[in-house]
Amino acid sequence: MAAEIHPRPQTRKPVLLSKIEGFQDVVNTAVIIPKEDGVISVSQDRTIRVWLKRDSGQYWPSVYHTMPGESSAQHSSSRFSSYQEFVLSEDYNQMTPARTYPAHQGGVTVVLFVLEMEWVLSTGQDKSFTWHCSESGQQLGTYRTTAWVSGLQFDVETRHAFVGDHSGQVTILKLEQDNCSLVTTFKGHTGNVTALCWDPVQRVLFSGSSDHSIIMWDIGGRKGTAFELQGHNDKVQGLCYASHTRQLISCGSDGGIVIWNMDVTRQETPEWLDSDSCQKCEQPFFWNFKQMWDSKKIGLRQHHCRKCGQAVCGKCSSKRSTIPLMGFEFEVRVCDSCHDSITDEERAPTATFHDSKHSIIHMQYEPTRGWLLTSGTDKIIKLWDMTPVVS
Repeated sequence: MAAEIHPRPQTRKPVLLSKIEGFQDVVNTAVIIPKEDGVISVSQDRTIRVWLKRDSGQYWPSVYHTMPGESSAQHSSSRFSSYQEFVLSEDYNQMTPARTYPAHQGGVTVVLFVLEMEWVLSTGQDKSFTWHCSESGQQLGTYRTTAWVSGLQFDVETRHAFVGDHSGQVTILKLEQDNCSLVTTFKGHTGNVTALCWDPVQRVLFSGSSDHSIIMWDIGGRKGTAFELQGHNDKVQGLCYASHTRQLISCGSDGGIVIWNMDVTRQETPEWLDSDSCQKCEQPFFWNFKQMWDSKKIGLRQHHCRKCGQAVCGKCSSKRSTIPLMGFEFEVRVCDSCHDSITDEERAPTATFHDSKHSIIHMQYEPTRGWLLTSGTDKIIKLWDMTPVVS
């Protein structure tokens, strides 16, 4: 009697729709044109290009514009001190300069247009944050930051600007028409902030960093709650939150596209405890000379359990485990007692991992169609259908 063979279920994954190639240099930023099969790109070869999908299925540039300096952000900005606004014709075949904003003394790093306020927000290498009126071009205000800013988000309802910088700090500013006030600052990253994402529905802020981590800051809860997400092996380069499915999309220099399920009850990572000896076996650590002398024992190296935060020696923390509800999707060090207490259900992953096959430096998600755009160090833009995994 022949055995019945059941095929293994296939893991759902993003579908690669198109590749856009032909760049002379890396694409710093790009956006999907809403309601069109088109993309606008800004690259280090000083070009702004508008790409439209042709009948052949390939994308070809309908506009090719060269900037006077190295382009770094859309609207568009240059590494000098200003950024420009352009008007695209309805057929996307012509791009006309409309206004230049002389905003900074150093290179522009981030530009954000707020349609509801008719404001253009920008940050620069000169450690300043400015906002302009998009109707008049007039500068409305400026704020000096402590470090070069690399992330920027804005909440229309409260007029709060979220500013992430190279020191790893996130600053919240309250903007008015011609002035701003400092609301608070918080820091949880050991590296510089590389990406920010604000969800006005859940009122949470996500920050990504060069330390490979993501932190979810519960701003609306007003309790100072923060949850860590560890799922990248290199710098986090982009974040986007799909509020309708409560999923976070993150992309990194490791080429990973990670889909996080945020519709679960997550746990905060514990503070690491200080101790002069192992809090399990009481063996002294190597700087505890008195106990080493009294007990005639060699001092041991200190480690920390990622689940309970206790200071432990290597022998008492020889095992590894994932702790997805604490954000640890990769195996981390845990003490032996915590390892025995973690159930298989608690080890169930809360994220899925997908390989983009290029080192990502920029991403943009278009929720209407469920498309994701990634640009990489390979000078290629890739368009992905994310509906198989973001649903």
